[in-house]
Amino acid sequence: MRKTALSLGLFAAFLANAQSIKTTIDLVNVKDDKVAVTMEFPKMKSGDIKFHFPKTVPGTYSVDDYGRFVEGIKFYDNKGKELAFTKVNDNSYSLKNAQNLSKISYLVNDSFDEEMDSSKHKAVFSPSGTDIEAGKVYMINTHGFVGYIENMQDVPYQLIIQKPTDFYGTTALVDQDKSESTDTYTLANYAKVTDSPLMYTKPDYITFNAGGMDLVLGVYSPTGKYKAADFKDNLEKMVVAQKKFLGDMNTNKKYAIMLYLSGGDGPMVKGFGALEHHESTSVVLPEGMPKDAIDQTITDVVSHEFFHTVNPLKTHSEEIHYFNYADPKMSQHLWMYEGGTEYFANLFQIQEGLINKDEFLKRIGEKITNSKNYNDTMPFTVMSKNVLQDAYKDQYRNVYEKGALLAMCMDIELRKLSNGEMGYRDMIRKLSQRFGENKPFKDDKLIDELVTVTGYPQIKDFYNKYIAGSQPTPYAEYLKMVGVEVHKQETPPIFWLIKDPNQTGYDDKNKALAFDENSTLSPFAKSIGFKITDQVLALDGKTIDIQKIQEFIGYTKTIKEGQDVTVTILRDNAGKKEKMTLKGKAILDKLSMETLQFKDNPSPEELKLQTQWLTGKK
Repeated sequence: MRKTALSLGLFAAFLANAQSIKTTIDLVNVKDDKVAVTMEFPKMKSGDIKFHFPKTVPGTYSVDDYGRFVEGIKFYDNKGKELAFTKVNDNSYSLKNAQNLSKISYLVNDSFDEEMDSSKHKAVFSPSGTDIEAGKVYMINTHGFVGYIENMQDVPYQLIIQKPTDFYGTTALVDQDKSESTDTYTLANYAKVTDSPLMYTKPDYITFNAGGMDLVLGVYSPTGKYKAADFKDNLEKMVVAQKKFLGDMNTNKKYAIMLYLSGGDGPMVKGFGALEHHESTSVVLPEGMPKDAIDQTITDVVSHEFFHTVNPLKTHSEEIHYFNYADPKMSQHLWMYEGGTEYFANLFQIQEGLINKDEFLKRIGEKITNSKNYNDTMPFTVMSKNVLQDAYKDQYRNVYEKGALLAMCMDIELRKLSNGEMGYRDMIRKLSQRFGENKPFKDDKLIDELVTVTGYPQIKDFYNKYIAGSQPTPYAEYLKMVGVEVHKQETPPIFWLIKDPNQTGYDDKNKALAFDENSTLSPFAKSIGFKITDQVLALDGKTIDIQKIQEFIGYTKTIKEGQDVTVTILRDNAGKKEKMTLKGKAILDKLSMETLQFKDNPSPEELKLQTQWLTGKK
């Protein structure tokens, strides 16, 4: 019986491979930072076909057009003859009478290099991008390397990575061959392909079990400043706390983290953060960060991505379940997918003892302040549904501010209604039990489903007013219910280049201040013609030294209204960095701040609700 079973198994494997799309990514013969990809297909069912690369991918909310990084594409029939095709746009190709199509080949450029040339395109968010550094590292977000034939998204893929023998691939996928020069993976469909990033580099990884889940952390540190083992203790502590917080909502048995540290002589990317997948996350951070800052970022950012394993990866609407890569239709519910997830990423830290209650309250206060930089009357459902359009995309980042605050207020509302017996986490658990990974809900019926799983029709009023409606959320009213007071204060007038100084970053390669491209310029910056993509090299001749940044900030605080100021900048000019000087008279800006404080003498009802909110206990 064993021999028969083995033979049948081999036959089944052969049959599966014969019906799969064999896709080979060559990381050995790399020239000019371009990787060759070949895709071999089973027999076509249709004579006319369309071949696509993604316009956008789940978890990102911008038009990135991954096909623009592809060149030299060729289509072949089963006799090796080239087939004629029409390029429809950056992402799509059309072929007539292509029933004999057998193979497609093309070269892929990486997206990281383009981040240094803002004149060409809006750069791809780094954690969803690609990097090709021969002999050093390959960040393979698969949606940037692999395309699909329309109506064949459900055909299995056999993904073959040809790699240097001394390279290791960090991924949640299981390698099915023993070769040192080839890794082979089998994936059920195209959605699973795009859900499975890989990072290849010289081995620097750790594996361990935390909370009953096997983890692998792979690290690329260009100068060797950090090793994977440096982050194990913090990561293990975080995962154990998350698994405890989620309970039966998380069923992951394995998880992979690809940590790419930008620095050295490699590309200096700007889109720091992470992108979620069912069993993994790709993370990009600057290598210049101190270790404790990376640890805290892992706790804040990677935990956010891991919480996505619940929502939306396993609880989502039809728009996500049947995602259209070529012509995406977006869901209305970023308030829940991103906002609720961001709320979880902070709530678990207070409930599991990773931060204290004052730190938690400080974070909530910062989110209230940050949310004021966006349109507070724009319905979140409308913004979410239309987030790929120019009129709405600049509001997207509010999902991490107001989106999280909406989840918090709904949490407090539910606890108030249920006398502390139910909160936002309980609601999401019930929703995930009602639906799940393979059963999407209808986008316009979500609020009815939430009423069903909670039993409280009052949350529909909350939803219609503050999520689907245009009424600003009364944070002070909800915080008062849990014994928190809101104090408004204005800071002394300050001098800076952007409205929110906290959105300032540092480019280690250029030794310059850089700014989040979604930041709002200060009146002074606008007056001198400063652009948000400019980098600041010096202010009144005082250069930027990250080790002495407090001295630099101290100098900015001495600048008076009307004082002559000289700003030395780097500006991208047709792909080249040009050093320029901008001059003008200082304009000081006031910041209106809201600070949150726990009441000294909350009422028994407020104290009870506060305790339930901060501990998660009933």
